[in-house]
Amino acid sequence: MSASRMPHLARLLGAFVAVAVGMGLVGAGLVIPFAAASGNAAKATAQGFNNLDDEFTANPLAQQSKIFSADDKLLATPYDANRIVVPLNQIAPVMRKAQLAIEDSRFYEHGGIDIRGTSRALVSNLTSQATQGGSSITQQYVKMMLVEQAARNDNREGVAAATEQTYARKLQELKYALNVEKTHTKKQILGSYLNLAYYGDQAYGVEAASLHFFSKHAKDLELAEAASLAGVVQSPSRLNLRTNTKEVQERRDVVIDRMVELGWATQEEGKEAKAKDLADLLTIRQNEGGTCSKAADPYFCNYVISYLKQMPELGPNPDARMQTVNTAGLRIETTLRRDWQKSLKDDLTDKVPNGNDRFGAAGAVVEPGTGKVRAVAQTSKYKVGMEEATTQYSEQAWSVPAQYGGTNGFAIGSTAKMYALVAALEKGMPMRATVDAPSAGIKNPHHFDPDDFQDGCSTSAPTWAVSNDYQVGGTLTLAEITKKSINTGFAQLAADIGSCKIPKVMAKMGLTDGYGLPYGLARAGGEKIKGKYAISNLVLGSDSTSPLQLASSYATLAADGKYCPPTPIESITRADGSKMKIKPPKCKQVIDKGIARGVTQLLRGPLEAGGTAAGQDLDGGRQAAGKTGTTDNHKQSWFAGYTPQLSTAIWVGSPITEYAMDNVSIGGQFYGSVFGSTIAAPVWNNIMNTASKGMKEKDFKKPGKKIVKGDLRDIPDVVGEGPTQAKEALEDAGFKAKEGGSYVNSNQQAGAVAYTDPRDEALKGSTVTMYISSGVPPYTPPPPPPPEPTTQAPPPPPSTSSASTPSSTSSASATTNGNSNKNEDEDEPSSTASSSED
Repeated sequence: MSASRMPHLARLLGAFVAVAVGMGLVGAGLVIPFAAASGNAAKATAQGFNNLDDEFTANPLAQQSKIFSADDKLLATPYDANRIVVPLNQIAPVMRKAQLAIEDSRFYEHGGIDIRGTSRALVSNLTSQATQGGSSITQQYVKMMLVEQAARNDNREGVAAATEQTYARKLQELKYALNVEKTHTKKQILGSYLNLAYYGDQAYGVEAASLHFFSKHAKDLELAEAASLAGVVQSPSRLNLRTNTKEVQERRDVVIDRMVELGWATQEEGKEAKAKDLADLLTIRQNEGGTCSKAADPYFCNYVISYLKQMPELGPNPDARMQTVNTAGLRIETTLRRDWQKSLKDDLTDKVPNGNDRFGAAGAVVEPGTGKVRAVAQTSKYKVGMEEATTQYSEQAWSVPAQYGGTNGFAIGSTAKMYALVAALEKGMPMRATVDAPSAGIKNPHHFDPDDFQDGCSTSAPTWAVSNDYQVGGTLTLAEITKKSINTGFAQLAADIGSCKIPKVMAKMGLTDGYGLPYGLARAGGEKIKGKYAISNLVLGSDSTSPLQLASSYATLAADGKYCPPTPIESITRADGSKMKIKPPKCKQVIDKGIARGVTQLLRGPLEAGGTAAGQDLDGGRQAAGKTGTTDNHKQSWFAGYTPQLSTAIWVGSPITEYAMDNVSIGGQFYGSVFGSTIAAPVWNNIMNTASKGMKEKDFKKPGKKIVKGDLRDIPDVVGEGPTQAKEALEDAGFKAKEGGSYVNSNQQAGAVAYTDPRDEALKGSTVTMYISSGVPPYTPPPPPPPEPTTQAPPPPPSTSSASTPSSTSSASATTNGNSNKNEDEDEPSSTASSSED
């Protein structure tokens, strides 16, 4: 033996004797020949061995979580380690035997250390340059668990320490193995080993490996398959079933021969198994999960993962939460209706097929009153390469905001007008109120001055030009300007109520831009200015948001004024079957119920005859409300609408570079101009009809009289009172009071109130004008002269025919009645109201 081998010999002898002493086996004759050679070194090592820590704690194994839809369809399997933990009875007996045959055939006969195997390895190491392993299944389990624990904690030093080739590490491993044998049954140890072992190709544990390589569960493995898996544990990187099939098959045959030798398989079974070509047995799965790119719907998967990162129940910070998701084997049930999502995707791509190099479409469906996200979809395919994003391939979701893997969204056009209606009714305007809309058309806009609006919610330009889609203006009701989407009407409304009320309404109804900033902020040099809003954003929707955010905000009206933040999570179940306590999003009553109902009644107008979305009412007369939206030059278009049970927002437009949707062909259909009613509204109609099928029809609740007519108050009778006293009485009743411009003739004494305008009742806070008497009685015209006397004609002589008079009377009566009935039955001349898009 060479001198260079002596230090190695001494260390190896010392370690082995130490273990033997610790096990009380020195007297068994197995190590006595080496005891003298080791001398004091063995004694010292034995003492050190006894002082080693023997407390070994096995953490739960990292395993894949699973994300399911609300209708129990598997959507994704996020994981760091592709592992599925199963009990030992769910692993085929032939797999258990194959693993023991090649790794530790005496597993059920020895304790934590196989002395015979270790002795054999010791002799081999002493007589050759090679180092042969003699580890038992228990020892291997301990080593793998130490590596797993270190890797879970991202402890690279711990991983290195658990695998370093030192006798100190080996001794600690042996000590732990003895402890495991005391605290675990053989079945527990073998089950843990088979769930922990790495079988290559990112497959951890025999269940995941069986599914990955053979597309079957571990309980269904046959001899040739089981032996193939068992053989690779020795060196899973080199012996990869997918990339090194030939060498793996050779190793498989070694395992089979060993099983035959042990009597765990017959000669005939072994021969039959070895005759099978491994390449023919493989059915490798390509899309198992791990990342959202392999999910059934990558966009929704990314949204869910981003949402989970913000849930405190999963950990103290995003990294810890992500580790929980990837390693804890959770069952994550989402709110998504996969059937509705498929329908939405089909509807979108039918109207805007993927492959269009300019335009795309997306949508979101949420549940009012809960915030549950029921469907999100878009027309693009998920981009996984490094190529540039296009309308055909996109890594970003168009339906969700940037914080959840989406974009900033798109300009929402006149769907923003809903918020002005809420602000108006909150100020006390009744639904029947009117607006003096400046007249404007396409080529002759009306120019509003910055002073028309509140400071901080106006325009920095000298004027703000607002046009309509056709020439219209005058005194119009809120219902008229909503139904026909009259831009100048809403601009004037914003001026009347105070434009800064609108962003406050948007904020409490959950509307932000796609980056989570307040919607409508003005810009300077491309950057948004905190606290300063652009009037064009507030009234005509020039700022951007996502379909999910808009649908959730509109759902506030459907839920009687209650806003619920959107959520994709229904429940989370731990690997042990226990339910995780998660806090649902906190819903908040942000709008008075009556006001929400009043705005809903106004928003039913666009779906009615003459409205901007006429013809898109839902099947069976199901009540719905909504609003179209189209931006300048038809670059983006929307429809956002709802029933009491569902709220949906659909967007169609330019997702990357903005192109005008004028004189374009989309999906084989030519469009002169694309409005919100052109594509978005029909898609909305289809998905809402599909999703509502089978739901009980519910009508919107009607607003009270105060919302419809306003807060009407009785005007005090101040006629005859002095102006000062009358003014006090009117103000005490909740009105503003002013005097008319000149005195009027009246029977009241001079200086007293002659009459008021209005007289009987008016809206609270409105102005009552007092007209003051001049003390001069009003001129009374003289009565008309009496009529001149006339000579009465004598009565006609009696009729000579008793039948003629009744006949004549009857005929005249019939003629009169006939003419009258004809007039009543005739239709009045029909008139078709012109409709305006946004």
